[in-house]
Amino acid sequence: MLKFTGRGTAHTCSGVTRRDFLQVGTLGAMGLSLPQYLEAKEKGLVDKKNDNRSAIMIFNLGAPSQLDTFDMKPDAPAEIRGPFKPINTASPEIDISEILPLHAKVADKFSLVRSCYHTAAAVHDAGWQMMQTGRLFTGGINTPHIGSVVDYLRGRKTDLPANVVLPETMGRGGGNLPNGQAGGFLGKAHDPFALMADPSKPNFKVPDMLPPKEIGTARLERRKKIREVVDETINYFESTEDAKLLNGNFHSAYRLMTSKEAREAFDLSKEPKKVRERYGMNRFGQCCLLARRLVESGVRFVTINTFLTVFNEVTWDIHGSKPFTSIEGMKNIVAPMYDQAYSALIEDLYDRGMLDETLVCNVAEFGRTPKVNPAGGRDHWPQCFTCYFAGGGVQGGRVVGSSDPIGGVPADQPVSPGDLAATVYHSLGFDLHTVLPGPSGRPFPIVDVGNHEIRELF
Repeated sequence: MLKFTGRGTAHTCSGVTRRDFLQVGTLGAMGLSLPQYLEAKEKGLVDKKNDNRSAIMIFNLGAPSQLDTFDMKPDAPAEIRGPFKPINTASPEIDISEILPLHAKVADKFSLVRSCYHTAAAVHDAGWQMMQTGRLFTGGINTPHIGSVVDYLRGRKTDLPANVVLPETMGRGGGNLPNGQAGGFLGKAHDPFALMADPSKPNFKVPDMLPPKEIGTARLERRKKIREVVDETINYFESTEDAKLLNGNFHSAYRLMTSKEAREAFDLSKEPKKVRERYGMNRFGQCCLLARRLVESGVRFVTINTFLTVFNEVTWDIHGSKPFTSIEGMKNIVAPMYDQAYSALIEDLYDRGMLDETLVCNVAEFGRTPKVNPAGGRDHWPQCFTCYFAGGGVQGGRVVGSSDPIGGVPADQPVSPGDLAATVYHSLGFDLHTVLPGPSGRPFPIVDVGNHEIRELF
């Protein structure tokens, strides 16, 4: 049993002291998960029946055009509707673009939200940040990624990290805002574990992560035994360089190096060739397969970046002018890869009996302009776009919300980034009134007042 003593009596409104937060954060940095402690301190924050649920967030960098994928307007003028035709799907409520035929076969297992929007600037990194945290970076407050919050409140289940990003964290988005894929004010200990490798490569393996030269193996082992003296040394430990090195990611690396279970979870060679080929032998396809293996092995939250950046890659960023692709370009380049991998993931989770315990959410930083531009593309448009959800208690085959006749603004049931974040938290069993230790120890709710889950999905 852990027993904490010491000074410090500043309380949040939930009754948790600032020192409690410091101690939990420091212990978490050493990989000592304390779900029992948090549960004892903050009763009712987590619905135990959903504690085993995991989430896979597919982030579509560049932003798909809602009008050419999931919210088509076949009766609109040509400059609005674009070149593609809608097709029927496995759900009588859903029609989608002809460029996503494999999505059509599993449409009874996912539900669309066609009324998403945000009010930030129409730049990539602002959207990345908002859609992965529920908030815009303002006032110097760097809100943590949803997966980092899950990591902080629940900790890891196995030797694998609780929160993983595949294949690596996002690159530049053209602005100076944080991309939203970090622990934010929760600290570096709750940054995701980033693979930093391409799982589609023939020689793929998790990069060899050894202890830094500053901390040898023997010293590292001694640091792992600091649990029994953490209270009397906490102030000193927090001020040392060793503390910065012995963060959550470092401990993840250590456990990956020493755990057979963890190494096997990342070993795609254990999958039959036909399974790997079903997902697609490309970076995104193999990331989706790896995500399934990780949640199957106990990872709580996996984020898959479909692309690494909007620069130097062919993405959903369909401005039309070079180096960007056009609307037509999606049909032969981006859509087939995406269609194949997503449908394989959903079918695989379903066949394994994992879909109800795994939320799969597909999001993007914004939508695209209703009107086709002179270059044959569409530009940035945060005023309206589509996201969609499967598994994790979500009822499939539904359409929630709608856009106006040109797909320009929500016509009903507008859904904000905060509502999307609330939906993920709700699926995973979190009380939306949960508070975190924010900047300067101030209580910080996981979602703002007024945000709530998209109830029609459940």
